[in-house]
Amino acid sequence: MKQSILTAKWWKIACIVLLIYTVIAGFLVPVPAKPILHETIRNLYFHVCMWFVMMFVFSISLIYSIKYLMNPKLEFDIIASEMANTGTVFGVLGLVTGMLWLRYTWGETGKDWWAPDPKLNGALIALLSYFAYIVLRISIDDEQKKARIAAVYNVFAYVMMMVFVMVYPRLSSVDSLHPGNGGNPGFNQYDLDNHMRMVFYPAVMGWVLLSVWVASVNIRLEKIKRYNSI
Repeated sequence: MKQSILTAKWWKIACIVLLIYTVIAGFLVPVPAKPILHETIRNLYFHVCMWFVMMFVFSISLIYSIKYLMNPKLEFDIIASEMANTGTVFGVLGLVTGMLWLRYTWGETGKDWWAPDPKLNGALIALLSYFAYIVLRISIDDEQKKARIAAVYNVFAYVMMMVFVMVYPRLSSVDSLHPGNGGNPGFNQYDLDNHMRMVFYPAVMGWVLLSVWVASVNIRLEKIKRYNSI
């Protein structure tokens, strides 16, 4: 990511506009009357987007970890670590919004916060692997050693995420409300209609831009901190 792009204003303005549109349209635009989900389907604009953002940011983190292993530049390690931190935050938001959604759709309405769903459990395992990444970085003092070990572990954590979030739930026979899992058809067949697509796709773009914005600020702060300490 070039500094000129990160400091540009147009995409930040676009981010704000898209998220304002997401919030307003997300609560006002008509949604399909689906069994069990009902009005809670509006959480699609928030919960699902959090997971999309998480995977997008973790993918960038992986790329820069690999770049660091090929060419150990401090900048690559900073970008990889801050992207991983940002992805973890959005992953937690995805888990929390998912638990809130679950409370009003699964089990005994209004009482359950968790369910034996393979995607929920897989998402939790994936997040725990990235929490371990953060703890690993904190526990090592030597900067170069920390960067090398963290880069290698980041590759492992990403593979764990893909297996437990993308692969395992689709192989499970357990019934699930997650589209495309446990015999439940995907978005195009079940959840999304034309009204929802008008909100969902801009929502994804808005949340992705927000994640880049948050990460770019943290990257600049970390660069100032690291380079001043050298």
